[in-house]
Amino acid sequence: MSVAEPRRIVLFRHAKADWPPVSDHERPLAERGRMDAAVAGRKLADTGIAFDLALCSTAVRTRETWKLAVHEFPERPKTVYEERVYDASPGELIALLNETPDDAQNVLLVGHNPGVQGLADILAGAAEGDARERMSRLGYPAAAFAVLSFTGSWKSLEPGVGTLVDYWAPTE
Repeated sequence: MSVAEPRRIVLFRHAKADWPPVSDHERPLAERGRMDAAVAGRKLADTGIAFDLALCSTAVRTRETWKLAVHEFPERPKTVYEERVYDASPGELIALLNETPDDAQNVLLVGHNPGVQGLADILAGAAEGDARERMSRLGYPAAAFAVLSFTGSWKSLEPGVGTLVDYWAPTE
């Protein structure tokens, strides 16, 4: 693919987690989280984006969210469980995305707040329709996702280069 073709990044926050007496990394999804993850998967499938790569945090709640969401997809993308997504800052997530091979056009990142929301805010130099207003109003609740597009190589991904083209949250 040409670097002149728009690329898409979907920033997907894990669904609602439970609070059992385990380490933060080992927290599973709550019952509502399991339901919301499947609904979010259907909404992601409805976007029509064919993902080339999914980068998923190694935390239990993100892996469970991804497993339930991807079940709704027509095709499962290559999935990489990446430790660096857990507890990552927006800058660390950009550095990780900069490593993406240029043959990947559409990437889904399953992660955590505040990194995922911060990354959506930082990358979105522009927005279509009311996507930014909805994201600002609703925040970035569990199972929410933002769809951003940008043109260029993954190495050129940096603050402000993206356009927020869609936003969805289970509270909508």
